[in-house]
Amino acid sequence: MSQSVEIYDTTLRDGTQQEGISLTATDKLAVARLLDDLGVAYVEGGWPGANPKDDEFFERAKTELDLTHATLTAFGSTRRKDAKPEDDEQLAALLAAETDVICLVGKSWDYHVEHALRTTRDEAVNMVADSIEYLRGQGRRVFFDAEHFFDGYRSNPDFTLAVLRAANEAGAERIVMCDTNGGLLAHEVQGIVGKVAAALGDATLGCHFHNDSGMAVANSISAVLEGVYQVQGCVNGYGERTGNADLCSLIPNLGLKMGLETIPKDRFEKLTTVSHHIAEIINLTLDPHLPYVGNSAFTHKAGLHTSALARRPDAYEHMDPADVGNHTRVVVSELAGRSTVMAKAEAHGFDLKPDQAQAVVDKIKELEHLGYQFEAADGSFELLLREAQGWKQDFFELESYRVFVEHVDDRVVAEATVKVYVGDERIVTTREGDGPVSALDRALRAALIDAYPELASVKLIDYRVRDLDSSDGTSARVRVLTEHSNGDESWGTIGVHPNIIDASWKAVVEGLVLGLILRRGATNGA
Repeated sequence: MSQSVEIYDTTLRDGTQQEGISLTATDKLAVARLLDDLGVAYVEGGWPGANPKDDEFFERAKTELDLTHATLTAFGSTRRKDAKPEDDEQLAALLAAETDVICLVGKSWDYHVEHALRTTRDEAVNMVADSIEYLRGQGRRVFFDAEHFFDGYRSNPDFTLAVLRAANEAGAERIVMCDTNGGLLAHEVQGIVGKVAAALGDATLGCHFHNDSGMAVANSISAVLEGVYQVQGCVNGYGERTGNADLCSLIPNLGLKMGLETIPKDRFEKLTTVSHHIAEIINLTLDPHLPYVGNSAFTHKAGLHTSALARRPDAYEHMDPADVGNHTRVVVSELAGRSTVMAKAEAHGFDLKPDQAQAVVDKIKELEHLGYQFEAADGSFELLLREAQGWKQDFFELESYRVFVEHVDDRVVAEATVKVYVGDERIVTTREGDGPVSALDRALRAALIDAYPELASVKLIDYRVRDLDSSDGTSARVRVLTEHSNGDESWGTIGVHPNIIDASWKAVVEGLVLGLILRRGATNGA
């Protein structure tokens, strides 16, 4: 086993084949810069000639992409059957991309040669060798991806090895074995890679695993143990069908757990940030439960766990989350014990006494039985902490509110009226909105803005509703979760009630109250 592993990222090509992902050329340039900052060795930019978007990316990359660590590569297929390399449009497009490295993909499964290429095995081998020799003659470094290699090896190992030998002898710097269908298990990988390494002793091997059997990361590690030097994969496990090997798990597994050189040591702490930033560019919500980089990767909910964590931070964590740029979180729920609440209170800046913490625990269990969920509503939880210390909301007092909705000229309009007291002053305001919650939010803000101008910076940025008792039909309780932000930080609040308007009102009010507390630095019992 080598003491270092080369990280080859395929997010911009293989990753974008995932359903729901579509990147512009500008997006791809931004992702490439992030990957370079992470310190991967190679960034595969796409397939020149396959579509105008990739052509634009490679053309702009020539002047706009200044990579300091990674090497940009272009991906494409070998020459067509019965054609000369110099006459092949695909190879011409690869050369036009002007990357120093080209990754060629070729068939290595006799089944595909017969039914997809519809040619002979000898011609399939020649297609690989000729293409690599031609590109090398044009001054390019070449890697070779052996498509469907593992399935091909199980079918006809002599043919697949003939393809790999041809690529190696033609000058390919990396011979990459691909599990294109993603069906292998780790013990199968070790057996096959070990035999290939022995048969191609002078070749530098790589691997490329898809995750259809949920084994892409494990299979990649198995391949490394058998001598593979280059590992290919995608950030966050993006890719066709169930995705590719997740580099956000592979890199720390290889680098931090196995002690192998992967990315520079000072880049590991960027892993979580890069993962989240790329997810934002791709515009897919990142799975919070992803290992290492997910928001929940080092989050603790059970009372037993959090009690132990308070004494020994490593009691329920397999590593220091800071090593990958993440952090420990403690969330509260009906599973929480007093130590959980006290730890969470300390994180919020509260010095809670044991009896106060127990009062919060009891209140949480009572409310979560009704449908509240405080792990998703940190703002509402903070208000519980304040109330446990005797704080009472005195920014305003509600007299009443009402909301009605009307249909006017093919348009639905909601109108809300809010009556509140601010000090001794009674204020009545009415506002319209696209929906009842929007109208309520606007009416309450209008009532409070003169007394509390800081509310102008507090925005409602997310609103979610869940039916808690669907079997009860229209009389079911609903849970409303809202998120507010003041531009610097955000917080979640919650409301539960059979009436969706009342549940929404509670969540919106608590969101604005938290906004006032944060802006004014109010302590009020904290």
